[in-house]
Amino acid sequence: MALRRGRWMIETVRRAIHSDASDRTLTEAIPVIDDSTVVRVIDLAMRVAEVMLSVGASAKEVVLAALRITRAYGLASVHVDVTFNSVTVSDHRHGEDWPITLMRVVRSAVPDHTKLQALQTLVRDIEAGLDLGEARARFREIRRRPFRYRPTVVMLAQTMLAVGVGLMFGASPAILAVTFVAALAVALTQAGLARLQVPLFFSQIAGALVLTVLTVITAMLAAAGVPPFVDVRASIVVSSGIVLMLAGLAVVGAAQDAIDGFSLTAGGRILELTVQTLGVVLGIVVGLELARALGIGMEPPSEALPLGTLPGQFAGAVIVAIAVAVFNGAGLGVVVVSALLGVIAWAGFAVASAAGLAQAPASFAGALVASIIGAMVASRLHVPSVAVTTAAIVPLVPGSVVFRGLLGLVEAAGETDEMLFAASTLTTAGMVGVALAAGATLGLFVGSPLARTLGDLRVGRRMQPRPTAGGSRLIVTTPPAGRDERELA
Repeated sequence: MALRRGRWMIETVRRAIHSDASDRTLTEAIPVIDDSTVVRVIDLAMRVAEVMLSVGASAKEVVLAALRITRAYGLASVHVDVTFNSVTVSDHRHGEDWPITLMRVVRSAVPDHTKLQALQTLVRDIEAGLDLGEARARFREIRRRPFRYRPTVVMLAQTMLAVGVGLMFGASPAILAVTFVAALAVALTQAGLARLQVPLFFSQIAGALVLTVLTVITAMLAAAGVPPFVDVRASIVVSSGIVLMLAGLAVVGAAQDAIDGFSLTAGGRILELTVQTLGVVLGIVVGLELARALGIGMEPPSEALPLGTLPGQFAGAVIVAIAVAVFNGAGLGVVVVSALLGVIAWAGFAVASAAGLAQAPASFAGALVASIIGAMVASRLHVPSVAVTTAAIVPLVPGSVVFRGLLGLVEAAGETDEMLFAASTLTTAGMVGVALAAGATLGLFVGSPLARTLGDLRVGRRMQPRPTAGGSRLIVTTPPAGRDERELA
């Protein structure tokens, strides 16, 4: 008995340490699919991935969406590769036949969250058994949909974004009017250059230059005592414009790609963000240098731009979040959720600031809270979480800090202390940007599994045995409410 027990213990330890090849399944059932069907499936997956990447989805979401489509139609050995502006889908066919590989280049990237939501719905329907021909027809219809809003509505949303930022800083009606005009001039300038197919880098320079020129003129009129401009704070005008031009940058997507391990895509997006941000910086610096050369210099503020009243801050945050959602092409549901999350993000920032945290960690806290709640709400409503998260964190973009640092750099006149102070201010702005991206990405990482867990708990409660009228017990099952775009595996 003791010998048998000893052998049993030795065998148990051996199995715990070593894997037994005889326990593994050597063969598996491989569905037989003709070549034409394989090509059609891969083509559909590739095109869906391409459009998703172009309208604002992260690289991981794109890859997993393509894999969900191919698996739904019986292709289990597909590999998907995303490298910033191209999508490659390949089926190596278990090494028994020539592989089938298709590649498509993403020629333009313009956020369109309504189209992204429609594509995610299509992927879920494909997994539910949608016919391949019908799926391809629905994809063609989604791809050809125009942008949800007309250009005039988009430009109006951009101007209202700047007005919302001004409201957060307690701007008077006169300042808000000047901010509206300056933002409209920036929007018209960039829209005109876009029609001429001017690269976005130069469009950012032109927009920032127009903004700075109008701000300098406003400051000059205020200094001259012209009645409508006497109390106008020019720094609010240019800070609002900076937030406007930085609001469209895919900061969350770039950070998410870096964390998810898509280094090439993340590197490309981060480089693109850097170039576009440098365009804003160059435009402002050129405008300030021209003003100084003409003897119309502006005095750098010694302190950070003060915020307005608390109701004004929250009202401005709501306006900014709604404006961002609109010019990203979101529907009514996403707009409403974005407004609520904008309030939550600003509340988190305000509470963290009141607790004594600096601007960067307070911004991280606000973005984290809004992103966690946004991921959970997006899962429940089947809307893109990146849509609501992006809109929610824009009110926290440090436009005033960027302008303060650039103005101090231009007006330093070579003095070491002034230049160090300006560089420190710009470093703070950069830290706030990184904190926003990190908080939003971490919130999505935490919120999506949490939403799935809560969904499983709800489903479990619905599946509990319920007594029938005859005294017997009947199991009533209800399918899950669905998955959000983060659950693409």
